[in-house]
Amino acid sequence: MIKIEAIVRPEKVNQVTAALLDVGCGGFHYQNVTGQGRQQGVEVFTGRGGQTATRAAMPKTIITTVVQDDQQATVVEAIIAAAKTGDEGAIGDGKIFISSVSDAIRVRTNESGEDVL
Repeated sequence: MIKIEAIVRPEKVNQVTAALLDVGCGGFHYQNVTGQGRQQGVEVFTGRGGQTATRAAMPKTIITTVVQDDQQATVVEAIIAAAKTGDEGAIGDGKIFISSVSDAIRVRTNESGEDVL
């Protein structure tokens, strides 16, 4: 089993989750987070007089799913296609992290392994 965590722009979450459903990935969750990566923030206008301030921490959404090994490439491609801005992409489009899952257990029935997916 593979755990896939994708950090994407908040405005892209609907496209990404729709893409996951389209490729057969029905189990996922997402949450809004704030953080800083290579983008290093943006300048924003604050208050009156056109004053600007640098906002280092950017709002993002992290989408997490666990899939079978053979679904990894399909799910990653779907996330990239849905999260990328335009054809070339843009700074701040996000990152995808992939890690192995040694086991999973369904609390209700005590089933374990890939059967819980």
